[in-house]
Amino acid sequence: MRIAVSSDMDEPVARFLMAALRDRGHEVRPHGALRPGDDAQWAVCSEAAAREVADQTADQAVVCCWTGTGASIAANKVPGVRAALCTDAYTAEGARRWNDANVLALSLRLTSEPLLTEILDAWFAGRPSGDAEDRQNVDRVRLLDHAKARR
Repeated sequence: MRIAVSSDMDEPVARFLMAALRDRGHEVRPHGALRPGDDAQWAVCSEAAAREVADQTADQAVVCCWTGTGASIAANKVPGVRAALCTDAYTAEGARRWNDANVLALSLRLTSEPLLTEILDAWFAGRPSGDAEDRQNVDRVRLLDHAKARR
């Protein structure tokens, strides 16, 4: 799987994230502080990673900043992106199942290496729900993207 990864800081957990994704067999596409010469502002690098998902040049993305909040906000401004700020494995699995999230947002401050491993395990094990109500909610979010694009 092609995964765009952004971080506004070159922190140990961000480097661990990239290595963990590569160890799982994914192609990692770095942005921000993880790519020399890139703009490392959280809004810029998070948008760049999310745009790869929207443009289908990446299958998913992981966006990181100190709290994870800014990265998730910036990513969610890109039409077609459903970014979820996940601080534990249960939230990550639920974001994939109920929200069909395609971008994982993480806090560099709160996420330890063992916790990151749990979150990634849950994220990649999670599959979008086939439940009609869950699909209706995800479809509603897509309609919001289209309505925004028409304005």
